This record gives sequence, structure tokens and C-alpha cells, in this order.
Amino acid sequence: MFKKNKYQIIRNAIPLDVSNFVHDYFVRKKKVQKILEDTKYISQFNTDWGKQSDDQCPYQYSHYGDLAMETILDILTPKLSKITKLNLSPTYSYARIYTRGAILEKHTDRYSCEVSTTLNLGGTEIWPIWLTNKKGKNIEIKLEPSDMLIYSGCELEHWRTEFKGDTCVQVFLHYNDKSNKNWESNKFDSRPCLGLPAKFKNVKLSYKEWLFLINNV
Repeated sequence: MFKKNKYQIIRNAIPLDVSNFVHDYFVRKKKVQKILEDTKYISQFNTDWGKQSDDQCPYQYSHYGDLAMETILDILTPKLSKITKLNLSPTYSYARIYTRGAILEKHTDRYSCEVSTTLNLGGTEIWPIWLTNKKGKNIEIKLEPSDMLIYSGCELEHWRTEFKGDTCVQVFLHYNDKSNKNWESNKFDSRPCLGLPAKFKNVKLSYKEWLFLINNV
């Protein structure tokens, strides 16, 4: 179905109890990050614990490359490769807690999101995601907690209208297709390994350091 339509809904992509656990973990992490920043334990420019706002969705807490999310990203790679019939390479994860009034504008994604997923981790309300299919028709998709939508992020426009609930926690898991010649240079979104912050993109490592990562990560 994915190869034909460029998207597919996967019900219960992860166990519901795991989804609930990761939801609660991330909600708690948001509170911790706010305290650390407010007490000046960390700088407002330090994003190692996430950030309370980003350019795409202002005033919504988010985190690039959270370790728990990157673990899910990695673990699901074989399953999603089988579903899509593609040989997938994980690039990065991006998790966000949406609150009332949030909007996700219509867009397509960058190369690292060649094959994208959105996984509903839970919240107070179901928040549909919309996409424009290959025939130009707008499709509304509702995901329960633990459900996932996998789609061609660079090809299909997707968006969310204004959120009317209190909270909705989503994680986006992104992949490249290994049949594309550029996948290897973009592995892990150009970081040495999964779990590292975005500031590690394109970091140059010595041969010994790369050898260590290859054998131990």
C-alpha cells in the first residue's frame, strides 16, 4: 500500500503501554527543562533538554534527537522497512507536545525526512493530520495513541489545522531509502550516531573515533 499511495496507516505500531510510558516521560521532561531554564541551571540557548518553542510551531515544547525517541526510531527500522518494502536508514527523531491553538502549516519535508512517520503517543484529544494524496485529494487521518502514519515526507504535502484540545504528544521518526545514493552521507542526519544533538551534524571525527563508533554503536 505504501509504494502505491506513498502513505500508510499502521495501527498499534508500538504497544500501547510503551506509548503511554513514553508520553508520560516526555511530558515530565518538558517540566524539567522549564525548571532548569528558569533557574538558569542551563542557558536558554541550551537545547540538550529540548526547547519550549521552535520556528515551525512557536510556543510548543519539542526535542530533536531525544534518546528514547531515537531508540524507538532505531527499533522500528526493520518493521517499517518490511511494511514499505524499502531498505530504510534512520536519520533522526523529533518529538513535540502540542497545546491548544497550535497549527502545523502545510509543507513538505527536507531530504532527511524522505520517508517520514508521525506516531501518536497520547494526549487529551485526537488531532488529525491532513495530507494531499497523489491524485491531489486532501485526506484527513485520525491516529489513536500508539498508531502511526508513514508517508513520503518530501512528496506529499501535510499539515494540521488549529488544535482545539489541551495536549497532544507526537514523535516524528524519519528515514532515508538506501536505494538513493545519498543515504550514506546523510546517515543519522549527518551525526556520528543516533541520540546526539543537532550541533553534532557534520562533525569531523578521526579515523580512530569513527572506528570506535562503527564497532560500538
